[in-house]
Amino acid sequence: MLDIRKIRDNPEFFQERLGRRNAGDEQAIAQVLQLDEKRRKLLQESEALKGERNRASKEIGALKSKGSDVAEKSAQMKAVGEQISALDRELTSLEAEQTDLLLRIPNIPQDSVPVGRSAADNRIERVVGEPAKFDFQPKPHWEIATHLGLLDFDAATKISGSGFIVYRGAGARLQRALINFLLELHTAQHGYTEISPPFLVRGESMVGTSQLPKFAEDMYRVPEEPPLYLIPTAEVPVTNLHREEIVPELKLPIRYAAYTPCFRREAGSAGKDTRGITRVHQFDKVELVHITRPENSSATHEELVGHAEKVLQLLGLHYRVVTLCTGDMGFGAAKCYDIEVWAPGVGAWLEVSSCSNFEDFQARRMNLRYKNAEGKNIFCHTLNGSGVALPRLFIALLETFQREDGRVELPPVLRPYMGGRELV
Repeated sequence: MLDIRKIRDNPEFFQERLGRRNAGDEQAIAQVLQLDEKRRKLLQESEALKGERNRASKEIGALKSKGSDVAEKSAQMKAVGEQISALDRELTSLEAEQTDLLLRIPNIPQDSVPVGRSAADNRIERVVGEPAKFDFQPKPHWEIATHLGLLDFDAATKISGSGFIVYRGAGARLQRALINFLLELHTAQHGYTEISPPFLVRGESMVGTSQLPKFAEDMYRVPEEPPLYLIPTAEVPVTNLHREEIVPELKLPIRYAAYTPCFRREAGSAGKDTRGITRVHQFDKVELVHITRPENSSATHEELVGHAEKVLQLLGLHYRVVTLCTGDMGFGAAKCYDIEVWAPGVGAWLEVSSCSNFEDFQARRMNLRYKNAEGKNIFCHTLNGSGVALPRLFIALLETFQREDGRVELPPVLRPYMGGRELV
């Protein structure tokens, strides 16, 4: 959430920065300021009347001690009290409206983010490795997986409908091996603390990491009271571990790694990537979360990207790192890198990780602060990235290391997690 005080001091800056996103959000700045001006005016009126009531209460007390009649004065103060109550109700309503509007305004992009409208305007930072070469026509992952009995698309559709996966036999074991490999890498080598969080969260947690209220239609909601939501990513429960907290400065930086399934309705994605497992409603992911001081967040962002890249380097996969432009960047991000792996069977770059720096955008929504050396409470900066998401990693492995005989060679780093076997 953006800082209303900074908006008030420099609205033109926020309008210009939001205009770079090409989503029309800059108009909301004027609406927020209109509500803010009205709210502050009502607040002044309410405080003036409360001051008048306090003075009158003292006068009434003094008159009563002298035996004077206070009926008229008391009647006047009763009317003032009713005015105050009416103003406070209006203030509460205005504050709720202003907060709701602020929660729907995206983060402002950093200066280093390329200005653009779509993925076509993203900036390629680096390409690592070379694409796999074949003496035969490489097959797409769904043909490989069906031939080897790794995935059962018909069973998944029968059980849950389209957009779900059943892993079988070696496919299920490979999925488990990838999860274990990723967690071991990030905890043992990169210094993350492993978390196993709930997969259902309250609405406040979804607000904290900016999924709500803007993207309610993309969430799976359990009709409890209060409602619960199936998590779209481990970012939600893990970052919210410190919601409404003042973290000791010495505890920073905080690094968490968590494996969870992720649930996404993908309400706006009907008809996209329907073959195979490129886009599904439930998938596994290992997520990396950082909580740090503001002055360290940019360097932390680069480090986070490096940790996600290490996964692909160890697996021997061809990939690239892309800086998303302002028009393609996620709602809460101030800057975002996507890591895309090459899948030769489908002939496409597939995103396996988005690494975002939210600056203090999420921390303001969840009131996450730390106390600095001077005793001042400062909003933390939060970052997260997939380390990495598994379906598209699964795709890249099958398609990159496929052999002409239909089998798939396992990268050496995965073999200990697969009982030493070299082939699937």
